[in-house]
Amino acid sequence: MMKTRQLKRANICVSEIGFGCMSLGADYRLNERMIHKAIDHGITYFDTADLYQQGANETMLGKAIRGKREGLVIATKVGNKWSDEKKGWDWVPSKNHILSAVDKSLKRLGVEQIDLYQLHGGTIDDPFDEVIEAFETLRASGKIKHYGLSSIRPNVFVKLARETEIVSNMMQYSLLDRRPEHYFEMLEKCGVGVMARGSLAKGILAGKNISNYLGYDNQSIEYMIDKLKSFSIEKISLSHLALAWVLRHEVITSAVVGVSNMTQLDELIQFPLHRDELISGLDKFTPDLMHNHYDQHLV
Repeated sequence: MMKTRQLKRANICVSEIGFGCMSLGADYRLNERMIHKAIDHGITYFDTADLYQQGANETMLGKAIRGKREGLVIATKVGNKWSDEKKGWDWVPSKNHILSAVDKSLKRLGVEQIDLYQLHGGTIDDPFDEVIEAFETLRASGKIKHYGLSSIRPNVFVKLARETEIVSNMMQYSLLDRRPEHYFEMLEKCGVGVMARGSLAKGILAGKNISNYLGYDNQSIEYMIDKLKSFSIEKISLSHLALAWVLRHEVITSAVVGVSNMTQLDELIQFPLHRDELISGLDKFTPDLMHNHYDQHLV
């Protein structure tokens, strides 16, 4: 079974590996089997958004968890609004939109309460007082249990972590993207858990074909992958190594991994419970090629 970690401000536990629903395809029967298998193996955290597949992703997840809701932590996101033609979307971080969108998400998910409602992005110019007022209204009404953020902009997530009651921030973090590390101590002091996404770097850290990533050329990435493989050979799979490295930080509450097929899920549910010894000394094998700081959205 999967280990759990505490989302401190919310005082709830979630599986340390989360199920990212964004990658699910159109085959509902397959999706349902994967979600049920994930639940059976202790994955309790499921992440979706009203933006994904124009709401169909929420509908699919809601249908799949029917009768299995107990013990699950369902997270979705708000802030983007599809155009009438459904060809694009606008950023609408307004109180009216949030109060309206939550009812649609609740209906699609088929639940009475959303465990974690996240602002899906954010800019420093957003009306945050209005956003938080909307979230507090929803929490008081019982429509949401907790609220959080999904942002890689320091000027946004630092402000909200320090000045509001957000319980989490979803942000990209992996061996190939270590930019968030500069903010881990601050987030941990605030009690804000990090929901890590992109921990397999678009599959590069799970063995997919190497391609340019975040400004790193193929040669640099190939060099790093070779180093990781030499470290992990016969000890731990490359994807498990990448996830274990992310989860070594206590501020990481869950590594949310996109799942699109049963092979990927089977790899996730075999994630080793005891891996400290398996990754001991890993830092010596990771070349110093990563960008370690954000260079935008700092103030």
